[in-house]
Amino acid sequence: MSQHKIYYFDNNATTRVAPEVLEAMLPYLTEEWGNPSSAYGFGNRIAKHIEHARQNVANLINAEPREIVFTSCGTESNNTAIQSSLLCNPGKRHVITTAVEHSANIKFGQFLQKHSYDVTFLPVEPDGSLDLHLLETSIRPDTAVVSVMWANNETGVLFPIEEIAALCRSKGVLFHTDAVQAPGKLKIDVKSLGVDLLSLSGHKLHAPKGIGLLYVKRRTKFQPYIIGGHQERGKRGGTENVASVIAFGRAAELVMGRIDDENSRVRRMRDRLENSVLSTIPNTIRTGAKEPRLPNTSNIAFDGVEAEAILMLLDQVGICASSGSACTTGALDPSHVLTAMGLSPTRARGCVRFSLGFYNSDKDVDYLLGHLPPIIQRLRAMAPANAVERTGHKHSSTPEHGEEAQGMAAGSRESPQ
Repeated sequence: MSQHKIYYFDNNATTRVAPEVLEAMLPYLTEEWGNPSSAYGFGNRIAKHIEHARQNVANLINAEPREIVFTSCGTESNNTAIQSSLLCNPGKRHVITTAVEHSANIKFGQFLQKHSYDVTFLPVEPDGSLDLHLLETSIRPDTAVVSVMWANNETGVLFPIEEIAALCRSKGVLFHTDAVQAPGKLKIDVKSLGVDLLSLSGHKLHAPKGIGLLYVKRRTKFQPYIIGGHQERGKRGGTENVASVIAFGRAAELVMGRIDDENSRVRRMRDRLENSVLSTIPNTIRTGAKEPRLPNTSNIAFDGVEAEAILMLLDQVGICASSGSACTTGALDPSHVLTAMGLSPTRARGCVRFSLGFYNSDKDVDYLLGHLPPIIQRLRAMAPANAVERTGHKHSSTPEHGEEAQGMAAGSRESPQ
């Protein structure tokens, strides 16, 4: 049976493993299968290849290799950064993060609250931006760490990480950023950013799932999250995921050369998709600020229908998109990101995220734009009478909060980091 073409618009959830990355990792699943911690030459040779990969990912963010700790994913990196900050500062039991973070931070913050820590979840503005004055006034003498994502995975909205890092530095507080969505889309320079800790995940930049990293700025006190052997210079126990580490290093090399493509060709495709939807499909809005925003991400609310129904019909014609984060797939509640921005639950349930990438083409966008309008028209025709008209607008590019839209079911959201 022939395989149908997939039109993939969910690159914020995960990315296709690049052919060059697969080629680089295969030898470490076949001939070079030894344990890098072994004392003999077979193991030592593999350990050297790991260090070469470490240099590659360090180059991606302008760090020193010794500042790179390989992890299993962005979630582990985020959890590690926050827990280490608390354990290294036992007299400080306060954490600051935002209400629109990835579930890796939201859920870990809730876990800490249950264990007698104080966690502040900063609200955001209707366009998804952060009030830096509110952040500044929220920092207390007992604040151990501030953790704020660089780019929101659902809306693409960017936070001013360099300014936040400077603010935290002036207060003597550690700063961590979840930068999982940034590589290949934004230039990452940890030295100019001024961050203490930074998380990345390989499968967001065309490496396989199951590999991530945590940047730990030199001289930053650190407590391992996973206790075991001497791997990662004692910062993370456990036998190295050799093939995936090699793949991560190769992917880092590739995305460094693709930032211009992401910010030109991919951005143009994103804008054409978004502008066409907003101008041709009534009662649609873009959620979140137009800029600053990731060049590949567009989150659009379709009033009068539910995202799950839209995604189901798109899937039937081979189009992959999402309604946010698959880490909360199956949840009946609307996206915590969108509700934190002030969208009503019914409108939030009608939001679909389109995230493009290196392997998308203009033909992909044409295909989507050919199928999406009739799908929305069909679903609205099935909705209760006047479900859309109650919103009182036809086209918009900014949210009008508090307006209700008719809904049917909860949607899926984004893959784990």
